[in-house]
Amino acid sequence: MDVTNPPEDAQTKLWNGTAGRAWVDVQEVLDAMFKPFEDLLVEAASAGAGGRVLDVGCGTGSTLLAVARRLGAEGRCVGIDISEPMLAAARAQAEREGTPASFIRANAQLHAFEPASFDLIISRFGVMFFEDPVRAFANLRRAARPDARLQFIAWRSAAENPFMTTAERAAAPLLPNLPVRRPDGPGQFAFADLGRVCSILEDSGWTAVDVRPLDVTCTLPEKELVRYVTRLGPVGLLLQEADARTRAQVLEAVRAAFEPHVHGAEVRFTAACWRVSARAPAE
Repeated sequence: MDVTNPPEDAQTKLWNGTAGRAWVDVQEVLDAMFKPFEDLLVEAASAGAGGRVLDVGCGTGSTLLAVARRLGAEGRCVGIDISEPMLAAARAQAEREGTPASFIRANAQLHAFEPASFDLIISRFGVMFFEDPVRAFANLRRAARPDARLQFIAWRSAAENPFMTTAERAAAPLLPNLPVRRPDGPGQFAFADLGRVCSILEDSGWTAVDVRPLDVTCTLPEKELVRYVTRLGPVGLLLQEADARTRAQVLEAVRAAFEPHVHGAEVRFTAACWRVSARAPAE
């Protein structure tokens, strides 16, 4: 197993601390919520020639393991992420089910991949966090064999994804230290601008860039909503340090704000995303 210690930048600290542990704790809820995107990437892996697959920002490994199960003995599936807590969960799941997959703890922007070693590079919400996205995608392009495919899914704008910022908007009056999202990233909505996405890929050497809007209905059980709110995102991070009174006030305000998304025992929202594809240059 290849393990590379990444530099301790802000993203590394975040995803190896409270944020990474929170994703592990809520892993089953998140994997079920984002299952439609996983299915799209598994389909993409099944449709191509060659079974050497890299999952960028693989997290707890759900998408990569689903691809590995589909490809079977013909596949060589590798996940890369900066979060050791999330990778530990991914490795444990792979071992439990006997799925052949390997994992690298490293920053995909900097990691020295074997050149021309992958037929397909995929990501489910894992490529919006690079400090230098052109450098990162150039590094990934060097890891791709000639004419290899790139397929990833990224969020569109915060305005098109009100569910994702509901907690922040409701909690802002009660949490004065709540950080303001930077629209130009790195972060969840760093790839909101279609033109920027195309420029990043073209400037990093990818060809046949195709970016299409993708709107998907996602769900989670209503009984998991409070755990989702109090563990994840900027609000979840601040609540870990909040006093009991503040925590109760925030939770009351945030839970009320989510009410339009609650339909009986189910929470439902539309995820507004980009489905992006490109190819490495052919020789």
